[in-house]
Amino acid sequence: MKMINKEDLIGQLKEKGLKITPQRLAIINALVENRDAHPGANLIYTEARKKAKRVSLSTVYATLKDFSENGLIKQLEFDRMENRYDGNLSEHINLICKRCGTIIDYNLPPTIEPKDIARKAGFVVTDARMEYSGYCRDCLKRTK
Repeated sequence: MKMINKEDLIGQLKEKGLKITPQRLAIINALVENRDAHPGANLIYTEARKKAKRVSLSTVYATLKDFSENGLIKQLEFDRMENRYDGNLSEHINLICKRCGTIIDYNLPPTIEPKDIARKAGFVVTDARMEYSGYCRDCLKRTK
């Protein structure tokens, strides 16, 4: 499982020629510290402001867009809830609770390789996202 960490993100920023500003460092810290929560921009903004007072919400959105476009994180887009950001770049299923919005990573043994799809179907996979919607353990307990 390839999870983001602070050192890797900073190294990848340098490799891609992206500036390392105090605001970006605060956003990186917020992403790494909250990676299991698949944070949204608002949580990242709130957490980043604790470390860099001059971070604006628009800076957070622009930085997350840059990180996503450069393959440092995955952006998870949703119709009915805030977009979230995933630091787990390995293939996995996101289990999304329809009641509380929690997103849990569920790792599966690899069964389908993108290169096999390209070879068999002539389709080059550039991105994959698997998700199941339902109810988490905590929300199921509350309904009983």
